[in-house]
Amino acid sequence: MVENIKSQMRKGILEYCILSIISRQEVYTSDILESLHKADLLVVEGTLYPLLSRLKNNGLLKYRWQESTDGPPRKYYTLTDEGVNILTALNDEWETISKSINKITRL
Repeated sequence: MVENIKSQMRKGILEYCILSIISRQEVYTSDILESLHKADLLVVEGTLYPLLSRLKNNGLLKYRWQESTDGPPRKYYTLTDEGVNILTALNDEWETISKSINKITRL
């Protein structure tokens, strides 16, 4: 039961984390995975690709193809203007939620 709750918590913030990572610079999928792993959020490609597709289909991301010397062309992601706006709203909401949770858990 605890593992299920922990998994749901991670899933709930994963899109926010992905948008935050992409907001810093244009990134390739492996860059996103590396940033998540460095933050101890273990995510596999099979989880990441559908999230990236959904964010793109919702107009929050765009990508460009770049030829690679190591294999097939790569997609490099950036935020759209709408993605920047959504991330700003999510940053504000995260601050609010964090304060509320800290108040509750420190009782």
